[in-house]
Amino acid sequence: MADALAQQGRASIKAGSKSFALASKVLPPRIRDDASMLYAWCRYCDDVIDGQDMGHGQTLDYREGQGERLRVLHAQTADALAGEATDPIFQGLAKVMERNAIPHSHAFELLKGFEMDADERVYQTVGDILDYSYHVAGVVGVMMAMIMGVREKATLDRACDLGLAFQLTNIARDVIDDAKADRVFVPQDLLLDNGAPIEPDLLSQPQNWPAAHDAATGLLDVAEGYYASARTGIRDLPFRCAWAISAALSVYREIGEVLRREGPDAWHGRVGASNRRKMILALAAGGPAMLRARVEETPRDGFYQRPR
Repeated sequence: MADALAQQGRASIKAGSKSFALASKVLPPRIRDDASMLYAWCRYCDDVIDGQDMGHGQTLDYREGQGERLRVLHAQTADALAGEATDPIFQGLAKVMERNAIPHSHAFELLKGFEMDADERVYQTVGDILDYSYHVAGVVGVMMAMIMGVREKATLDRACDLGLAFQLTNIARDVIDDAKADRVFVPQDLLLDNGAPIEPDLLSQPQNWPAAHDAATGLLDVAEGYYASARTGIRDLPFRCAWAISAALSVYREIGEVLRREGPDAWHGRVGASNRRKMILALAAGGPAMLRARVEETPRDGFYQRPR
């Protein structure tokens, strides 16, 4: 059963995120399997709420019944953490949480993020979107770090920062696709400051893409601080874990770099790096992992503070 759950997790991460799947290859087998099973649960919950399949495609009526679907996810998660799971996805979650002594509250923090989606929360400030980003990504970074054996709060903060950086990059990449799906995650303050509309139907129109790109670039600027902070945390990881995280950081950050270079035209297709570029970045990440002890401390003054 354990091998089947791990195999399912690996299949999920391979289908759901080529970037994370590539980075996970250098992890020790047990850590890779646990990380994959956690990813599989996160991916499943996200897809259920958004009406997608492995993060792609979206049913037109995805908002209908979101609240009820969230209630079911809550119940399934609670059953799993009580040792009563029947679905393999939730069995995998229970195994990971127990084996790594991860607080059950972390799983429900993620579901709280999906509740924000179901409630159609409006994000007015960068602080608002950082709070959302913690719940849908930062807490996942914390759980992944715990799978790697991290228990120091300061290092877990850095893991949270990496999750925040990933989510801010996602938001910048998906501005137009989200707007077409009647969603806006770029903070309203940032859009208005750059002359972009806050209404999704207007934001999705090509004549507004340049202003939207300026706002997305501003969000990427915020992400840069969190990427820098996350690099500090890598020094506290074993080499193979440090390499995997350094690779994920480099490969994912490249999404933002492509968006910066290509400008609004990048949104005519899927924003991202080529497979060859990803491989180069992943291999090169071994260097910073080897030299992680020399990484200088990056202050977290003014950064988002995760719930304790």
